[in-house]
Amino acid sequence: MTAVELKGKVAAVTGATRGAGRAIAVELGAAGATVFVGGRSTRERRSPIDRDETIEETAELVTAAGGRGIAVRCDFTVPEDVDAFRARVEAEGDGRLDVLVDDVWGGEADTEFRVFWEQDLDKQLRLWRNSVQAHLVTLHRLLPLLVRRPGGLLVEVTDGDSDEFYPGSLAYDSVKVAIRRFGTVMAKELEPHGCTSVAVTPGFLRSEQMLEHFGVTEENWRDAIAQDPHYAMAESPRYVGRGIAALAADPDRHRHNGRALASWTLMREYGFTDLDGSRPDWGRWYEEVFKAGVDPTSVDAAKYR
Repeated sequence: MTAVELKGKVAAVTGATRGAGRAIAVELGAAGATVFVGGRSTRERRSPIDRDETIEETAELVTAAGGRGIAVRCDFTVPEDVDAFRARVEAEGDGRLDVLVDDVWGGEADTEFRVFWEQDLDKQLRLWRNSVQAHLVTLHRLLPLLVRRPGGLLVEVTDGDSDEFYPGSLAYDSVKVAIRRFGTVMAKELEPHGCTSVAVTPGFLRSEQMLEHFGVTEENWRDAIAQDPHYAMAESPRYVGRGIAALAADPDRHRHNGRALASWTLMREYGFTDLDGSRPDWGRWYEEVFKAGVDPTSVDAAKYR
């Protein structure tokens, strides 16, 4: 993929402060796009989850990668904030929006993995509002801009490409199922406008939060395999970012309309690699190792990368 394939295109990425959202924004920038970076965390105003990453940093990374990054503070649960975000896109993006990547999450501090009725209800309701409500508001306010021209792409970023696996938290699971459903069913409403809608999931992600959970960094992430052998199949956030950038640059992307895709299915389609040159295939690992109950320490992980 060259750095000119999305030149002249305008993208908006919600939840772009960190993790997959940041990586997707950077990879769209690396392909030449102007990227509006939306999130709550700024250098002057930290978000309620109180992390160090900011949307200004993401925008700078987009520009350094070869695109044009524009940071816009936005709480996507608030319609007025999203109206202001849309106004910035219209004013500084030549009145167009070619790619909308809806990656709002905001549930890091509230997710609990235990029996639902033993969880903090206020946290689970806040989790729902910070994610599902944010996605609904975003779609309601920004899709009118996306459908102005045929060929627009909507990507709803979720966790998992099917309903088969239950992660152990009712609220978390219901959020991810709902967002995946948004990506697949919006294909029906966008079809008459010549636009494409999909849901996309990363695999076992090496996000900032996950690296901190295991007490490792991107440089020594393999040390975490001792804690969870399945982390041998971990992927950097840039992996799914490269997949979405490849999808956005594909002139025949409408053939995927209404599908639930994944970093690994996009990799199989477009042949990109992760930052280290490998091609982690969490989908195949899940079927042949995780789901099959095979001892992951007995498997040559290199065959799945």
